[in-house]
Amino acid sequence: MRSRTPWIAVLASAAVTLATATGAAPAPRSAPAVAPTALAAPTVLAAPDIPVANVQAHLDQFLTIATANGGNRAHGRPGYLASVNYVKGRLDAAGYTTTVQSFTYNGATGYNLIADWPGGDPNAVVMTGAHLDSTTAGPGINDNGTGSAAILEVALAVARTGFSPDKHLRFAWWGAEELGLRGSRHYVTALPAAERTKIKAYLNFDMVGSPNPGYFVYDGDNSDGVGAGPGPAGSAQIEQTLQAYFTSIGVPTRGTDFDGRSDYGPFISAGIPAGGTFTGAEGAKTSAQVALWGGTAGAAFDPCYHRACDNLSNVNATALDRNTDAIGYAVWALAGAAPPPGTTVHADGFETATGWTVNPAGTDTATSGRFERGVPAATSSGGVSTQLAAATGSHALVTGATAGAAAGDNDLDGGVSTIQSAPITLPATGTLTLSLAAYLAHLTNASSADYLRVRVVGTSTVTALNLTGAAVNRAAAWQTTSTDISALRGQTVRIVVDAADAGTASLVEAAVDDVRIVQS
Repeated sequence: MRSRTPWIAVLASAAVTLATATGAAPAPRSAPAVAPTALAAPTVLAAPDIPVANVQAHLDQFLTIATANGGNRAHGRPGYLASVNYVKGRLDAAGYTTTVQSFTYNGATGYNLIADWPGGDPNAVVMTGAHLDSTTAGPGINDNGTGSAAILEVALAVARTGFSPDKHLRFAWWGAEELGLRGSRHYVTALPAAERTKIKAYLNFDMVGSPNPGYFVYDGDNSDGVGAGPGPAGSAQIEQTLQAYFTSIGVPTRGTDFDGRSDYGPFISAGIPAGGTFTGAEGAKTSAQVALWGGTAGAAFDPCYHRACDNLSNVNATALDRNTDAIGYAVWALAGAAPPPGTTVHADGFETATGWTVNPAGTDTATSGRFERGVPAATSSGGVSTQLAAATGSHALVTGATAGAAAGDNDLDGGVSTIQSAPITLPATGTLTLSLAAYLAHLTNASSADYLRVRVVGTSTVTALNLTGAAVNRAAAWQTTSTDISALRGQTVRIVVDAADAGTASLVEAAVDDVRIVQS
């Protein structure tokens, strides 16, 4: 992370020099593990656990490189280029298409490394980045070996699991961040306008293993009301997704401002949604922050910030582990899962009415916030997002679409609400897969009696989704699930969605979007 200086506007850039290498084919697909907020479905496309030992092994390599090259990995120094070559070699071997982009600053050549995972919608890119350079003062293991190593291991996990995302995945390691975001500014400036619009989310990770750590998430919606204001449209969803992961593991987060100190700066300046996490730099940890996260009050989050002692002993393994898993969670959640190849049997994005019936059995008990097909208005309570805009388009199935004067005005209250599709005739052959996007959001007054459930009902029933509440804040974050419903081949079925505020009165919101059945 660079020193605190005012944000510098994006500058014009010279032509880009490219060198491309394509490696071997991706590793075979294996079943990903279920994330901590597990969906009780037969198949869930969730991020795997990212082994922190692998991340630490990358950090060890970065320190070895710095030690062999004058003690640092700074712009224009041999340690930086050696770091690029190390990361590139791992990615090439995993099946990424890598591009080395060169630029010149202060009379020295700098390099960005860009890695694209094959597949996904090329017009919808989820990009994850971290700066790879250190200052000249030291090896830069926390700043920013941790961010660089974490996103490298997430990229390698994509290859190991054979993740086939709906959106196109791109990873980047930036040069000369410590000299004023030079590499990322060069990249964004050199992109044609049409290519910039294809980047739907940029995730930035700069210092994610500070030894006296905080757990900060960039304030995409400006709910803190501090500093630079909100990020471009879509930044709030990135913030909510990262918050949802930390909520799922019981770790409180606090917002941090888009103050222009790291490589998200050129992206938000170009109108690209951005977000990320940060564990703190030279600032002192307060007593209130110690009460949240532990650690030492009055000490810097990173006492070796921009110093020679920024080595392996300057990294908190727990913070590194949690943040790496948060990165994986966000990449999987925001990129989505590509529908399996085959014939679409049924698809509903809820942009038009297709015969869904509210309270089909006449047994619902909810007194307000019942399911409807509508345009969801964003709501939040105490900085926790409780209702989001539709996953795609403008409409979704949602509990109480209207925002109201307060977050709890139109949430689900008083019991169960059900909504049911029109009849769907399934083919008698092939593998049938149901995919959908959904979320269940609630505050600490929720309980395990609260739930969101999606079932496919014929002569038998397949449960595609079963999310239950808990007495914690769970921010709304769209998640994609995929379930084999081949047991219902040849039947006429209905999709039934129900949610409950079934315990004590609590703030509960739920939504479903992008329902699809594919035969393969």
